[in-house]
Amino acid sequence: MIVKKAVFPVAGLGTRFLPATKSSPKEMLSLIDKPLVQYVVEEAVAAGIEQILFVTGRGKRAIEDHFDISFELESILREKGKDDMADKVRTIAEMISIFYVRQKQALGLGHAILCAREFVGKEPFAVLLGDDIIDAERPCLGQLLDVFKTYQGSVLALEKVPMENISAYGCVRANTISDRVYEVTDLVEKPKREDAPSDLAIIGRYVLTPEIFPILEKQQPGKGGEIQLTDAILQLSKQQSIYGCRFEGNRYDCGDKLGFLKATVDMALKRDDLGKDLEEFLRQRLTL
Repeated sequence: MIVKKAVFPVAGLGTRFLPATKSSPKEMLSLIDKPLVQYVVEEAVAAGIEQILFVTGRGKRAIEDHFDISFELESILREKGKDDMADKVRTIAEMISIFYVRQKQALGLGHAILCAREFVGKEPFAVLLGDDIIDAERPCLGQLLDVFKTYQGSVLALEKVPMENISAYGCVRANTISDRVYEVTDLVEKPKREDAPSDLAIIGRYVLTPEIFPILEKQQPGKGGEIQLTDAILQLSKQQSIYGCRFEGNRYDCGDKLGFLKATVDMALKRDDLGKDLEEFLRQRLTL
């Protein structure tokens, strides 16, 4: 089956970026000149996704506005002769079909995915988290979809992380199938270092089969009193094989202030309009 739908859970409060996120969604934080969420939507589009569902919460209206048509702004830009910019703004609204549903209670990632049940139906679907920005020659989601096409089972994005950081992630025990593909045999949500089954962390990209929904519906709260997606995937693994893809590309944790700064610098250095001047500034700054 071809994966055509993707779910974007965006109901989180973004407390690590307060006060910047007090009245603005964390997903709308600007990475150079685009909000974080746009990078992730563009990744989904590049991977062949045709429809996406934002699972939103209170205070997230700015996301809907960003992906809507802004007639007033486009009109002003065209009056000023800035047709290229007006076209660029319109492209944001037309890049993909977008739907919205509200997560009325903050009950965790698993609950957010459950809110997408009617949208997904009985199809396999992708899940993309906006905190993780992945700069890759081939879209990270596209790499996962290649694995799904081969094995027709749920696929998790995996990255090797230092063991001292493993407690911040869900992680897996897995058998190696090929250089970057694994069969997952166990999943643990945010384990202590000494309890972690490996250094393979689950990163914010998933391809899931619809059989996850009955499990989520009955899932009991786990760590933090929330319905954990990792726990549900572990239950799913008892019914069908789960796979992991150690993706190629650079991942930035933009839910973390330092990770956000690293992403800003690295991605700006790659740009023709910014890279040379920024590099010169950084060299001068570091010699002070």
